[in-house]
Amino acid sequence: MASFGELVLVLGDMHIPSRASKIPAPFKRMLVPGRMQHVICTGNCPTNDAELQSLAPNLHFVAGDWDNDTSATYPESRVVQVGPFRIGVIHGHQIVPWKSHAALAATRRKLNVDILITGHTHQNSVVIEDDCCYINPGSITGATSTVTSDVVPSFVLLAVQEDKVVCYVYELKGNDVEVSKTEFAKVKKETVVSKDPALLDSLLQ
Repeated sequence: MASFGELVLVLGDMHIPSRASKIPAPFKRMLVPGRMQHVICTGNCPTNDAELQSLAPNLHFVAGDWDNDTSATYPESRVVQVGPFRIGVIHGHQIVPWKSHAALAATRRKLNVDILITGHTHQNSVVIEDDCCYINPGSITGATSTVTSDVVPSFVLLAVQEDKVVCYVYELKGNDVEVSKTEFAKVKKETVVSKDPALLDSLLQ
């Protein structure tokens, strides 16, 4: 798996045991301990789950809106550095209006990140806009949300490869796992300083 780059598992909104009993078996077979370097959880996950904590050496949790008292030990937001990418993580209930891209963009600017990960909607999405990648892993258990009971179980795997991230979205439809892929490249912004007066004069003409 090393050839794929640094691997980051992104999941959230498990709601175990209140709305779901477990991670679906087809997903559990794919989540092999030691293959990923990071696990990012958007909240509403059993933070005391030893199996979840065994998946990777680096765990990054944020508090969800339906977590138990253990969520008090986790922050509302955090920034994770993976390779050259700054990855911001929040649960998503802080976004007002709900699902507003302008509010998401404001949060991204506040955290000063290249990738913003949110949960809460229980619907996965990957959107690239304004030199930023917005990711929602959905609910890995397919737990119902306050809006709909029709939730497709899903999670996201990020492969960080130098200045590029390959984002794989895994969805469980029936007994079949479907995968889609999106690539996001870090935009290089360079400032060129010239002390050549002739060059500067020519630019003004």
